[in-house]
Amino acid sequence: MTGSEGLRRATVYGDRAVLVEVADPADVPGLRAALLAAPLAGQVDLVPAARTVLVVLDRPVTDRDVAALRGLAPAVPDGEPAPGPVVVPVVFDGPDLTEVSRHTGRTEEAVVAALTGAALTVAFGGFAPGFGYLTGLPADLHVPRRATPRTRVPAGSVALAGPYAGVYPRASPGGWQLVGRTDAVLFDVDRDPPALLAPGTAVRFRVVG
Repeated sequence: MTGSEGLRRATVYGDRAVLVEVADPADVPGLRAALLAAPLAGQVDLVPAARTVLVVLDRPVTDRDVAALRGLAPAVPDGEPAPGPVVVPVVFDGPDLTEVSRHTGRTEEAVVAALTGAALTVAFGGFAPGFGYLTGLPADLHVPRRATPRTRVPAGSVALAGPYAGVYPRASPGGWQLVGRTDAVLFDVDRDPPALLAPGTAVRFRVVG
Protein backbone atom coordinates (compact mmCIF):
# COMPACT_ATOMS: atom_id res chain seq x y z
CA MET A 1 0.00 0.00 0.00
CA THR A 2 2.03 2.94 -1.28
CA GLY A 3 -0.56 5.54 -2.16
CA SER A 4 -4.02 6.34 -3.53
CA GLU A 5 -5.00 8.67 -6.30
CA GLY A 6 -8.24 10.68 -6.43
CA LEU A 7 -9.13 14.11 -5.21
CA ARG A 8 -5.81 14.00 -3.42
CA ARG A 9 -2.95 11.57 -2.80
CA ALA A 10 -2.62 9.73 0.52
CA THR A 11 0.62 7.84 1.10
CA VAL A 12 1.53 5.66 4.05
CA TYR A 13 4.42 7.32 5.88
CA GLY A 14 6.12 4.79 8.12
CA ASP A 15 3.76 2.47 9.98
CA ARG A 16 1.83 5.08 12.00
CA ALA A 17 1.31 8.07 9.71
CA VAL A 18 -0.20 9.07 6.38
CA LEU A 19 1.05 11.94 4.22
CA VAL A 20 -1.83 13.65 2.43
CA GLU A 21 -0.89 15.74 -0.63
CA VAL A 22 -3.14 18.37 -2.21
CA ALA A 23 -2.88 20.15 -5.55
CA ASP A 24 -3.66 23.62 -4.20
CA PRO A 25 -1.93 25.05 -1.10
CA ALA A 26 -5.21 26.79 -0.25
CA ASP A 27 -6.70 23.35 0.50
CA VAL A 28 -4.32 22.66 3.39
CA PRO A 29 -6.15 24.76 6.05
CA GLY A 30 -9.48 23.17 5.12
CA LEU A 31 -8.05 19.65 5.30
CA ARG A 32 -6.46 20.40 8.67
CA ALA A 33 -9.74 21.88 9.95
CA ALA A 34 -11.67 18.78 8.83
CA LEU A 35 -9.26 16.49 10.66
CA LEU A 36 -9.45 18.60 13.80
CA ALA A 37 -13.25 18.52 13.70
CA ALA A 38 -13.49 14.79 12.92
CA PRO A 39 -10.16 13.11 13.73
CA LEU A 40 -9.30 9.61 12.66
CA ALA A 41 -9.34 7.01 15.41
CA GLY A 42 -6.02 7.23 17.23
CA GLN A 43 -5.04 10.55 15.62
CA VAL A 44 -2.40 12.20 17.80
CA ASP A 45 -0.89 14.95 15.64
CA LEU A 46 -1.26 16.93 12.42
CA VAL A 47 1.72 18.53 10.68
CA PRO A 48 0.65 20.90 7.87
CA ALA A 49 3.07 22.07 5.19
CA ALA A 50 2.78 23.97 1.90
CA ARG A 51 0.91 21.21 0.02
CA THR A 52 0.71 18.37 2.55
CA VAL A 53 -0.70 17.38 5.91
CA LEU A 54 1.02 14.60 7.84
CA VAL A 55 -1.53 12.68 9.92
CA VAL A 56 0.13 10.87 12.84
CA LEU A 57 -1.63 7.97 14.58
CA ASP A 58 -0.99 5.98 17.74
CA ARG A 59 -1.64 2.72 15.88
CA PRO A 60 -0.76 1.06 12.57
CA VAL A 61 -2.22 2.63 9.42
CA THR A 62 -4.99 0.72 7.61
CA ASP A 63 -6.40 0.80 4.09
CA ARG A 64 -9.53 2.38 5.58
CA ASP A 65 -7.45 5.33 6.87
CA VAL A 66 -5.96 5.91 3.43
CA ALA A 67 -9.37 5.77 1.76
CA ALA A 68 -10.89 8.14 4.34
CA LEU A 69 -8.13 10.70 3.91
CA ARG A 70 -8.27 10.47 0.15
CA GLY A 71 -11.96 11.38 0.06
CA LEU A 72 -12.24 13.65 3.11
CA ALA A 73 -14.15 16.84 2.36
CA PRO A 74 -12.31 19.98 3.57
CA ALA A 75 -13.93 22.04 6.29
CA VAL A 76 -14.11 25.78 6.72
CA PRO A 77 -10.98 26.61 8.78
CA ASP A 78 -12.94 28.86 11.14
CA GLY A 79 -14.99 25.87 12.22
CA GLU A 80 -12.54 25.61 15.13
CA PRO A 81 -11.86 28.41 17.59
CA ALA A 82 -8.85 30.11 16.01
CA PRO A 83 -6.04 30.96 18.44
CA GLY A 84 -5.34 34.65 18.54
CA PRO A 85 -5.31 36.98 16.93
CA VAL A 86 -1.68 37.49 17.81
CA VAL A 87 -0.82 41.16 17.25
CA VAL A 88 2.75 41.60 16.04
CA PRO A 89 4.14 45.15 16.47
CA VAL A 90 6.16 46.14 13.41
CA VAL A 91 8.41 49.03 12.49
CA PHE A 92 7.99 49.23 8.71
CA ASP A 93 11.43 50.41 7.66
CA GLY A 94 12.68 47.30 5.86
CA PRO A 95 15.38 47.62 3.20
CA ASP A 96 13.11 46.06 0.56
CA LEU A 97 9.99 48.13 1.22
CA THR A 98 10.75 50.36 -1.77
CA GLU A 99 11.23 47.32 -4.00
CA VAL A 100 7.94 45.82 -2.80
CA SER A 101 6.26 49.15 -3.54
CA ARG A 102 7.64 49.02 -7.08
CA HIS A 103 6.53 45.42 -7.62
CA THR A 104 3.01 46.03 -6.37
CA GLY A 105 2.36 49.46 -7.84
CA ARG A 106 1.36 50.71 -4.39
CA THR A 107 3.01 53.51 -2.47
CA GLU A 108 5.03 52.43 0.54
CA GLU A 109 2.30 53.82 2.78
CA ALA A 110 -0.31 51.79 0.89
CA VAL A 111 1.80 48.63 1.23
CA VAL A 112 1.95 49.15 4.98
CA ALA A 113 -1.79 49.86 5.13
CA ALA A 114 -2.52 46.65 3.22
CA LEU A 115 -0.26 44.58 5.46
CA THR A 116 -1.74 45.94 8.67
CA GLY A 117 -5.26 45.54 7.32
CA ALA A 118 -4.82 41.92 6.25
CA ALA A 119 -6.30 39.12 8.36
CA LEU A 120 -3.40 36.67 8.27
CA THR A 121 -3.34 33.04 9.36
CA VAL A 122 -0.42 30.73 10.09
CA ALA A 123 -0.78 28.01 7.45
CA PHE A 124 2.19 25.94 8.60
CA GLY A 125 5.60 26.21 10.20
CA GLY A 126 8.98 25.48 8.74
CA PHE A 127 12.45 26.72 7.80
CA ALA A 128 13.38 27.36 11.45
CA PRO A 129 11.70 26.81 14.85
CA GLY A 130 9.08 29.53 15.29
CA PHE A 131 8.87 30.53 11.61
CA GLY A 132 5.22 30.60 10.53
CA TYR A 133 4.13 30.89 6.91
CA LEU A 134 1.31 33.46 6.97
CA THR A 135 -1.44 33.38 4.36
CA GLY A 136 -4.11 35.99 3.66
CA LEU A 137 -2.08 38.60 1.79
CA PRO A 138 -3.85 40.61 -0.91
CA ALA A 139 -2.98 39.13 -4.31
CA ASP A 140 -1.01 42.18 -5.41
CA LEU A 141 1.33 41.75 -2.44
CA HIS A 142 2.50 38.38 -3.75
CA VAL A 143 6.03 39.46 -4.60
CA PRO A 144 8.97 37.35 -5.81
CA ARG A 145 11.90 36.43 -3.63
CA ARG A 146 15.08 38.46 -4.01
CA ALA A 147 17.23 37.46 -6.98
CA THR A 148 20.19 37.19 -4.60
CA PRO A 149 19.49 35.97 -1.05
CA ARG A 150 21.10 37.75 1.85
CA THR A 151 23.75 35.87 3.80
CA ARG A 152 22.27 37.21 7.04
CA VAL A 153 18.75 38.39 7.79
CA PRO A 154 18.36 39.90 11.28
CA ALA A 155 16.10 38.19 13.81
CA GLY A 156 12.65 39.76 13.89
CA SER A 157 12.66 40.75 10.22
CA VAL A 158 9.15 40.88 8.72
CA ALA A 159 9.23 39.65 5.14
CA LEU A 160 7.22 38.72 2.05
CA ALA A 161 7.74 36.04 -0.59
CA GLY A 162 5.18 34.72 -3.04
CA PRO A 163 1.79 34.31 -1.32
CA TYR A 164 3.34 34.32 2.16
CA ALA A 165 4.40 36.73 4.88
CA GLY A 166 6.69 35.67 7.69
CA VAL A 167 8.86 36.80 10.57
CA TYR A 168 12.40 35.47 10.92
CA PRO A 169 12.71 34.09 14.48
CA ARG A 170 16.49 34.24 14.46
CA ALA A 171 19.31 35.60 12.32
CA SER A 172 19.84 33.41 9.26
CA PRO A 173 20.39 33.54 5.51
CA GLY A 174 17.23 34.33 3.55
CA GLY A 175 15.84 35.53 0.25
CA TRP A 176 12.51 37.06 1.26
CA GLN A 177 11.73 40.75 0.75
CA LEU A 178 12.25 42.56 4.07
CA VAL A 179 9.60 45.19 4.80
CA GLY A 180 9.93 45.72 8.56
CA ARG A 181 11.09 44.44 11.94
CA THR A 182 9.59 43.41 15.26
CA ASP A 183 10.87 42.77 18.76
CA ALA A 184 8.28 40.01 19.33
CA VAL A 185 9.83 36.75 20.55
CA LEU A 186 8.84 34.16 17.97
CA PHE A 187 10.25 31.09 19.71
CA ASP A 188 11.00 30.48 23.39
CA VAL A 189 11.65 26.97 24.72
CA ASP A 190 10.46 28.10 28.16
CA ARG A 191 7.06 29.20 26.82
CA ASP A 192 4.03 26.95 26.36
CA PRO A 193 3.72 26.59 23.43
CA PRO A 194 7.25 27.64 22.43
CA ALA A 195 6.18 29.04 19.03
CA LEU A 196 4.26 32.32 19.10
CA LEU A 197 2.84 31.65 15.63
CA ALA A 198 1.49 28.08 15.63
CA PRO A 199 -0.50 26.68 12.67
CA GLY A 200 -4.06 27.96 12.65
CA THR A 201 -3.26 31.11 14.63
CA ALA A 202 -4.76 34.39 13.43
CA VAL A 203 -2.22 37.19 13.09
CA ARG A 204 -2.37 40.95 12.65
CA PHE A 205 0.52 43.35 12.05
CA ARG A 206 0.37 46.66 13.93
CA VAL A 207 2.47 49.73 13.10
CA VAL A 208 4.80 51.01 15.82
CA GLY A 209 7.67 53.46 15.77
